[in-house]
Amino acid sequence: MNLHLSEVIIERCDKETEDVLSSEQLEFLSTPLQHVKKHPNEFIYIESPTFDQIKVDAISIELDDVFQTYTALLGLRMQKKYTAAIKNYFNENLIGENKYFSASFSGDEGIWDLNIPLDYIEGFSEEMTIGDALSLTYEFVTTLVKDIEQQ
Repeated sequence: MNLHLSEVIIERCDKETEDVLSSEQLEFLSTPLQHVKKHPNEFIYIESPTFDQIKVDAISIELDDVFQTYTALLGLRMQKKYTAAIKNYFNENLIGENKYFSASFSGDEGIWDLNIPLDYIEGFSEEMTIGDALSLTYEFVTTLVKDIEQQ
């Protein structure tokens, strides 16, 4: 995993209630990603100050109930004026015929709610660990932020 986390909060949570089922140690990131497929009622919540570098507070990883894809959910702190740039980035960098994503701006919070299907990011494998999926997400969002900041 290329992502180096120091202070980190990792929680397994219930999708329906968002209650914390258990708090995990850093070693939990070595768990196979298929954990969320085996436990479809759960999502993995990961928070770290490291994410501030990409304008994100936390990343959640789950199995999408409808599309049955591994999905990262996060809030991206960028202005609404970047709507076209964000959506273009997703369209150009997600692969596959039936790719989908969700990017909606929340004016109340001033953040983008992003729903990123990991299955459609180059380098994804269902055999990866949760940490590898987190790193893949981090790299994807890092490139998005850098692309927008260079415009």
